[in-house]
Amino acid sequence: MKRDQIDFPPRHEPLRDDVSLLGSLVGEMLREQCGDGLFERIDGARTAAIERRSGQGDARELMTLCRFDDFAQAADFVRGFTAWFRMVNLAEQVHRIRRRRQYQKAADAGFQPDSLADVFAQLREAGLAWDDVAAFLNDLLIEPVFTAHPTEATRRSLLEKEQRMAQYLIQRLDPSLAAVEVKRLIDRVRMEQTIAWQTAEQSHERPTVADEAEHAHYYLANVLYRIAPVFHEHLAEAAEAVFGVEVRPGDVPTVLRFGSWVGGDMDGNPNVGPDTVLDTLAEQRRQVVGNYRREIGKLNRLLSQTEGRVEVGDALRAQTQDYRGRLPETVAAVPARHADMPYRVFLCLVDARLRATLDDGDQAYEGPEALCADLDLIIESLKRHRGELAGLFPVQRLRRRVDMFGFHLAALDLRVDSGDLHEAVARQLGDPDWQRLAASERSETLQSVLADDHQAVADDHPVFLLLNAAAEAHRRFGRGSVQTLIVSMSRNADDVLAAWLMARSAGIADGLLDLVPLFETVGDLEAAEGVMSGLLELGSWRELLAKRHGRQMIMLGYSDSNKDGGMVASRWSLQDAQRRLVALFEQHQVRVTFFHGRGGTVGRGGGKTHRAVLAAPPGAVAGHLRMTEQGEVIHRKYGMRSIAIRNLEQTAGAVIKASLDRELGSRAHRRDRVQWHEWMGRLSGLARAAYRELVYGDESFADYFRAATPIDVIERMRLGSRPASRQKKTGIEGLRAIPWVFAWGQSRHALPGWFGLGTGLERLNDQIGAAALEDMAANWLFLSNLLEDAEMAMAKSDMTIARHYAGLAGDLGERYFPTIHAEYRRTESMICQLKGQDALLDRDLTLKRSILLRNPYVDPMSLAQVDLLQRWREGGRRDEAIEHALIATVHGIAQGLQNTG
Repeated sequence: MKRDQIDFPPRHEPLRDDVSLLGSLVGEMLREQCGDGLFERIDGARTAAIERRSGQGDARELMTLCRFDDFAQAADFVRGFTAWFRMVNLAEQVHRIRRRRQYQKAADAGFQPDSLADVFAQLREAGLAWDDVAAFLNDLLIEPVFTAHPTEATRRSLLEKEQRMAQYLIQRLDPSLAAVEVKRLIDRVRMEQTIAWQTAEQSHERPTVADEAEHAHYYLANVLYRIAPVFHEHLAEAAEAVFGVEVRPGDVPTVLRFGSWVGGDMDGNPNVGPDTVLDTLAEQRRQVVGNYRREIGKLNRLLSQTEGRVEVGDALRAQTQDYRGRLPETVAAVPARHADMPYRVFLCLVDARLRATLDDGDQAYEGPEALCADLDLIIESLKRHRGELAGLFPVQRLRRRVDMFGFHLAALDLRVDSGDLHEAVARQLGDPDWQRLAASERSETLQSVLADDHQAVADDHPVFLLLNAAAEAHRRFGRGSVQTLIVSMSRNADDVLAAWLMARSAGIADGLLDLVPLFETVGDLEAAEGVMSGLLELGSWRELLAKRHGRQMIMLGYSDSNKDGGMVASRWSLQDAQRRLVALFEQHQVRVTFFHGRGGTVGRGGGKTHRAVLAAPPGAVAGHLRMTEQGEVIHRKYGMRSIAIRNLEQTAGAVIKASLDRELGSRAHRRDRVQWHEWMGRLSGLARAAYRELVYGDESFADYFRAATPIDVIERMRLGSRPASRQKKTGIEGLRAIPWVFAWGQSRHALPGWFGLGTGLERLNDQIGAAALEDMAANWLFLSNLLEDAEMAMAKSDMTIARHYAGLAGDLGERYFPTIHAEYRRTESMICQLKGQDALLDRDLTLKRSILLRNPYVDPMSLAQVDLLQRWREGGRRDEAIEHALIATVHGIAQGLQNTG
């Protein structure tokens, strides 16, 4: 499909109108800010790119328009395209909200696909009653975990402007607005857009851990705090609509919580330590308690019921009297005219306790449970004294938020490297030879030490200090503030036992932390069953799990396994590891929760979360889903309230369906599934061999990677507090997965998202036949998801543009690019054969339309980046003006592709 063949169905016409309007605003802004000359050059490059892709233009004309001798002008040229993408991304998000409202308004539209109501309807058709679902909800938990992202390419001040622009555009959807009111909203969009143009995309200073935490808190304390009770209300409404039973929102258990790594992820980040743990949690408490106090203030103004007009509960009166004795200054400050308003008086006292909580004062709440108990007194009083329509609803909303966010906003995970843990253990045990011992010998020693009353040794090792801060956090912010200790590069049972010993030595009582092994590489995933079997056979470990509700958490790493073995081997290793681990834990009658370390791009496990959940092995979800949210995904999924609710509903619906849908479970146990597993193992091995032969088979490929991608620019960008490379390793092995994927995406190869798949499919096709392979692809959701994700990654890549990047590598480009291009064609052909289509994305026309519309705007930035890279490198990478322009291209291409790492 070419650009001029793009069809907009009637339901998407408003999106085209919005893109046209916002695009014209960008054009007007460019003329006003930069003059007609630059605007005309940008417009000329856009036109030339469209003509080139339509087969009508000359590529040389486009390349000429993308080459600048004035590098400041080059930066503005790129920023012009970036501004357009920012507005298109915004228009698409607003259109999603428009479409959701249309579903909600249309009487004959039915339930929106993948909504909670849609999932409930499917379960009802499968024979389940509301009582079955309600019982399951008591064990349901969805927990997105925000992580710091070293290639997140959008500055917070720009995010805030985008959110305000989105609000104006959403307000514009109101059909009752007068023309002059619509014009005012557009003028506000224009104002925000122009200020964004005058704002640098990147600070001159590298972000600190506190800056990264502030970024995460923006979504947690603003968007997610607001929508948390709304999500649970939608759940209750969906139950009523489908099952015809009365379900009050307050009766629905809390099924949603949030976590964060920002401030606690010490793996490879020397800037994380005890101070960042305590400072981050103090700031999170300040934000969430500040939110509570603002709500308490609103309730104070709302609940003006007076004595004589209505009664209040005896328990509320007794608590008020107790607080009067404990908080005499607060009582004295209550206005005399409010003295006969019992709810107002009580809320003043509650606010005083919250104020003391922020100051760690004598009258501070012991924990969020005590605040919930006070709110319950108000709720029960209102229920018993004709208050259900007189203020109960907002009190219940606050109660829900306190239950979810506590005094910590989001639980802070700790992550440490297994090697660092063993360094700390060596000091704790006074054994300088500890790290040279065999893993089995270390495991036996740790079991013995843990069985005795080990006398902890105060130490200044970073791991000990980090865990000591966690113990302090439990005292100051509650036990919910830090609940998880993740051990990266877990390869043996002794790695996890080392975490147990260090946690106990730092003063953390057994059972207060989930000790979570992280299996990251393909080899680690294959060995995971043996590691966990060794732990489950230990009586002491089973006793520890009993203190964690009989549940073991295991983290699965998508990024490093992909970088290690390629996309196909990574996905299958993850799938097969879950299948084997589920069987192991069922055998030991212990529940398991998988924590999915997924990134934003296909090369790091990205894709549609709800489809990935449905494709998980039977028993791998079982009501619990924990997953990382990173990079541009956070803004795309949680930047707007309506979209955040929709994404959370899709995820929760998938978890409910995967856990309860008996038909889905029976399909998972089809007789041919065993055969499919064997074939998939073959496909994984074939694809992995092709990938590793290219990436690791010759040391020169590392030189190609560094020459044919802007990795040297990315490493200089001040994008995160964590270094781009692991200090103990060099080359591709030492590079972190995020910049690895980011760089390939920038150069339009997108290689981590698909390479090796075509070779694997072609060879497996020869072995088992086309009919068998096509049946497996059509009827196994796991494989169809894998194909769709690879297809999306390939659609965002462009071999014609990638060839220009390959040219930067000289002879290495001539050596490696033909192999890459041939594999692309092979993969494209096999995907289309298996899906029965002529071209990529023929079955996802919405995504295809979006990519086809974007490509002509990405191409000029890519060609400008290629030219600037060559000239910057020829000058020894010393020209700051060129570097500044290059950084602008990185931001722009990331906006256009909607992918960082």
